[in-house]
Amino acid sequence: MADLSIDFCGVKFKNPFMLSSSPVSNTAEMVGRAFDAGWGGVAFKTISCGKTKIIHPSPRMHGYHYGEKRLIGLQNVEQISDRSLEDNLLDIKYLKKKWPEHVVMASIMGFSGKEWGDLARACTEAGADLLELNFSCPHMTVEGAGAKVGQANELVQKFTEIVKDSTYIPVIAKMTPNITDMTVPALYAKKGGADGIAAINSVKGIVEIGIDDWTPRPNVGGLGTSSGYTGPAVKPIGLRFVSDLARCKELNLPISGIGGIETWIDALEYILVGASTVQVTTGIIHYGYGLVEDLAEGLSDYMDQRGISKVSELVGKALARLREPDSFDLSRQGIAKYDMERCIGCGQCYVVCRDAGGQALEWDEKKRMPVQIEEKCLSCMICSFVCPIEGMITYKEMPKNWKRKDAPSLGRKLKK
Repeated sequence: MADLSIDFCGVKFKNPFMLSSSPVSNTAEMVGRAFDAGWGGVAFKTISCGKTKIIHPSPRMHGYHYGEKRLIGLQNVEQISDRSLEDNLLDIKYLKKKWPEHVVMASIMGFSGKEWGDLARACTEAGADLLELNFSCPHMTVEGAGAKVGQANELVQKFTEIVKDSTYIPVIAKMTPNITDMTVPALYAKKGGADGIAAINSVKGIVEIGIDDWTPRPNVGGLGTSSGYTGPAVKPIGLRFVSDLARCKELNLPISGIGGIETWIDALEYILVGASTVQVTTGIIHYGYGLVEDLAEGLSDYMDQRGISKVSELVGKALARLREPDSFDLSRQGIAKYDMERCIGCGQCYVVCRDAGGQALEWDEKKRMPVQIEEKCLSCMICSFVCPIEGMITYKEMPKNWKRKDAPSLGRKLKK
């Protein structure tokens, strides 16, 4: 069987699957059930010194549904842990005593340099295996906290240095995606001594506006806000940032990937672009802790079929094929290929090709199916995205001497 264990910042994980610092990792009772279900580790919900009182808004979450698809995204305004520092430290101790082979990463957030140091020492003494520095929560209401730190490079370096001076266990800086280039603050974290990077945290967004009351959701007493958005819809953003970090030669730090992971394929994609571990929240909110069984089984079967013995062999395997657009071989061109025996005559491809493609389809009224004009096809492939029959429309590469016919100019007719 495939070996799913992996080393991350010198700490061995039974498998790469973690609960992220979020509502799903709020107490030892919750995390213990997750460990029994098969999760390899946890980023325990972000804790503070308790000097700043944390009160959660109500309601604190709102789901984003699209058509018949439920929960493709989730907006929340939940703050860091509202539990006492003492209770959180006792939970960390309990988890390490009861599940010593599972990894507990304590997520911390200070509101001053002293608090960062105090939290680091306290969590280290409680038995945490790693520390995750929350520089990325997008809806903390206290100045100098969360994403407001992650957007101030000097503070990222300063607080990382303070934590490193206060502990001997690995320190992971959790980055905010609410910036343009994540490698910049990540490099400042490295200057401060960070041993690894976690990315991404939630993306600021608004999932819905009530058209009856004109209030953004979640509706908290008649008010809404732009806050953390997570779920499958943010996965492309997460993959982009993780790959940016992994390709940054100057950074060269282990990465824990986060953002929209629900299936073993999602997890594998993060691993292929450079993540050693992956963290999950919205997937658990949707399906529960039992989701890890599908993640582990799917990844194991994939590795067995490929003859890959260790999951570490997959880390970063896609990076060599990830380039800037100017690296593309533009001499290689192709077209959409249609398996007409499977066509049901819905006409969706014809509509989108006319209105958003190369006008490369005509419509046969008698046969109720499209007729392709190959030399006009742009190979945009939008017809395949709207086709209800999976695999009916695929990409076909054409010979090197093949040339696409230029679109006619109606302006020329007018000129004549």
